[in-house]
Amino acid sequence: MSSSSKTEARETIIAAAEKHFGSKVTGIDAPGGEGRASLLLSLADGRETFATLRPNFRRTHLEAFVLSELGQHCDDLPQCLGVVGEVMFQSNVGDRRLNIEIAKVGGAKRQALAEDAVAAIFRIHRAARQTKMHEMLPHLGATPLWIDNFVGAIKFLDEMSGGISSQFDQNAVAERLSGHAGQFVKWDCRSGNAAIDPENRLRWFDFEYCGMRHGAEDLAWLIGDEAWPLRPDRMVDVIIDAYDPTCGYAIEDYLDYLSVYLTFHVVQRLKLITKEAQKRGWLSKTRIRKYDDAGVHPDFAVQICRVGAYYAAQSPLTACLAPNFEAAERGFAGVASTLKSA
Repeated sequence: MSSSSKTEARETIIAAAEKHFGSKVTGIDAPGGEGRASLLLSLADGRETFATLRPNFRRTHLEAFVLSELGQHCDDLPQCLGVVGEVMFQSNVGDRRLNIEIAKVGGAKRQALAEDAVAAIFRIHRAARQTKMHEMLPHLGATPLWIDNFVGAIKFLDEMSGGISSQFDQNAVAERLSGHAGQFVKWDCRSGNAAIDPENRLRWFDFEYCGMRHGAEDLAWLIGDEAWPLRPDRMVDVIIDAYDPTCGYAIEDYLDYLSVYLTFHVVQRLKLITKEAQKRGWLSKTRIRKYDDAGVHPDFAVQICRVGAYYAAQSPLTACLAPNFEAAERGFAGVASTLKSA
């Protein structure tokens, strides 16, 4: 966005805020970085609000609608404070981003944050089932082309790891991942999209890409966040403990679907990491977490390969791909070792 466009956007946001709240804007901050769509406004009367102005106003209105609907049934997301034109206002859910906080702690505290994050996802899904949003929201990843591209990205892993097993049945995987549109999904449940308030309550934000699908995709986004530090097997235990049987699936079927979907989600993350590393070089972990950037660090690539290997091994449809992730992990571990010794 050009400087003139940024200035115009800020002027639009300020005018909308002062009209809506009847109070002067006395401060503007961009916690997520200058290029993000949301700004934190301080008002003369002491209140704070996030103002969101997205390039696509339809997404802004969709997000406002979803926050309002879900907010009637759960407290695991921001409150929608109103919409003026193309600007949405929402409550500040906290200054402590989950991706940063979970990296600071270990042991029981890290485990507790993971449990809070997963439990909140299941509560959001349950809240959505108490609304009629399923009649209005778009179905995500619903076309054969989307499925073919999602599963077909395995070719990238082929190039990285020396060949895909002949046992891999792409059509069977495509069938397993198709035809699901019964559950609300937030989408983009990376750990940088959750925050913790002063009372230590964790909430998820950024619902602009939400829609309908299976439901396990939200957990795939969290576990498949390359900056997420918990071991993949540990996350299975967290999911089992938080599992909501009213979601419509037996837990065995739910976990199998999660494993298959997550296998290919990991491939997408690996593609992104590799592309960005080629373009920008490797980045520091601190910078990545601060700006909620793609995990362009070889240690993060190693982590996501471990996630891929573990979850691929959990389903007969994808077990033959586990060695490919293990080979990719060895490659990224070599890069990490080279960087550390340089």
